[in-house]
Amino acid sequence: MNYKASHTLILSNISRFIDLTELEKQKYISLLSEIKVKKKDFLMQAGEITKYEYFITKGCLKVYTLDEEGAPHISMFAIEDYWTGDLSSFMTKEPSRYYIKATEHSELLGISRENYDLLFREIPKFERFYRILYQKSLISYIRRSNYGISLTAEERYLEFKKKYPQIVSRITQKDLAAYLGITPEFMSKIISRVNRM
Repeated sequence: MNYKASHTLILSNISRFIDLTELEKQKYISLLSEIKVKKKDFLMQAGEITKYEYFITKGCLKVYTLDEEGAPHISMFAIEDYWTGDLSSFMTKEPSRYYIKATEHSELLGISRENYDLLFREIPKFERFYRILYQKSLISYIRRSNYGISLTAEERYLEFKKKYPQIVSRITQKDLAAYLGITPEFMSKIISRVNRM
């Protein structure tokens, strides 16, 4: 069967961990919703209940919270072939603390909680896929927390640049500073110093 590019991308992502029959692929695709978000628009805002688990097929988004002064603290950037959302809100149906905002015009595929539960009943092997996905996400979160404690701001920047070279050129210096937990001014100094090395 000929699939749209967005469907081919998500099926390729899934095939890294589980094998699907043609019928299973078609069933999975039928459970997805196509979502478009314009640059600077919100996919989700704090206080809302997360309705979908999202897979990005085009664009770039940032996931963040706001502190008491209204300053953003970015927890992740998501580009093509990445999953995003608020798993806690999605699973518990409690309001999210996160904002998800498009930094570029973005296109996503989303699976609703109802279809997610249906998927596990009809194609149980997806439990393995999502388990691996969540394990990888947890490992990434723990590693990032450890870097925040053990690395200098410059080392965190170099690590991010090494691990996510495809993201660095697509985000603003201000957003990168909010991700690294430093001021934009300090971010400028770090970039200047690194560029001189």
